[in-house]
Amino acid sequence: MKVSKMWKAIVSGAAAGAAAAATAVQDGQVTTVEGVTIALAVLGALGVTWAVPNRQAVTPPRDL
Repeated sequence: MKVSKMWKAIVSGAAAGAAAAATAVQDGQVTTVEGVTIALAVLGALGVTWAVPNRQAVTPPRDL
């Protein structure tokens, strides 16, 4: 399956944001610091995932 670099980054950013948001709403409200943490988690995941290249597919050797 081939996943583009863009979609891989979007999914990782959404997952990081959801995890940070789930932790932030445990007390029933989101403070400014928690909002900044959510934003930084999303941006960090987007940046790191975008920077890491996908591994090249390796063609298995043919038996003779």
